[in-house]
Amino acid sequence: MRITRIGNTGIGGDNPVRLMGVINTSPESFFSGSFVPPGRVLAAAERMVESGAEIIDVGARSTAPGSRVISVSEECERLRQSLAELDKLEIPVSVDTMHAKALQVALKYEIDAINDIHGLADSRYADVAADSGLPVIAMAAVHAPGDARGADETLRALSIVLKRCEEHGITDLILDPGIGRWVPERTFEDDWEICRRFGEFSAFGHPLLGAISRKSFIGDLLGKSAEERLPGSLALTAHLIDAGADMIRTHDIRETADLILVCEKVRGRL
Repeated sequence: MRITRIGNTGIGGDNPVRLMGVINTSPESFFSGSFVPPGRVLAAAERMVESGAEIIDVGARSTAPGSRVISVSEECERLRQSLAELDKLEIPVSVDTMHAKALQVALKYEIDAINDIHGLADSRYADVAADSGLPVIAMAAVHAPGDARGADETLRALSIVLKRCEEHGITDLILDPGIGRWVPERTFEDDWEICRRFGEFSAFGHPLLGAISRKSFIGDLLGKSAEERLPGSLALTAHLIDAGADMIRTHDIRETADLILVCEKVRGRL
């Protein structure tokens, strides 16, 4: 497997499972407890670092079904405010956006990676990402984020994403199978199938991101709101690590850091 570096942090190969903390500057988020308002972003990130986060992922737009849609200009302003605060952070920062204009704004700051839920489907965005020279976290997407249903379609979508990366000369790459209800056609059973077959995505030879923190398919199974889904998220995270996840993206740093440590011990990697 190839190793991708975000800043000085290696992901994949014999590296330990890495922990990515979510900084969400969007009040429209499905999980209200994750919202970080302007002026508190650096403090929130520092708490995550103290709790075990190795990478911070900053997003300014909610992509949850039914959430209020904001303009790209509003997303850009939120990113300016949050990234200005994070210039003082000493661990790598990635930016979660699928709009080329917002990415261009983010690149004016000290960022270390690009997180694209659109899987580089926008050629202008892909050009900007390639020119930056930064590693890319690319989610499975054919035409829209998360539009692949089930594991077979996700495998095909990731093949398409890899072809886009090759066309643009992007080689530092982490793949995200895109678990979650991104489009109305996606069912909860689609998500569970992707989780059950998560290990198959290692065949592409790139590090894998597991991003299931408090998502709705977990809540559907448990009958619980986003605020009550932590135990379910942790249980599923343990499965994804066992199946080959190289990095975990989560809202809950301290608890997930403990889980990763236990999983690594059981796997004989400590």
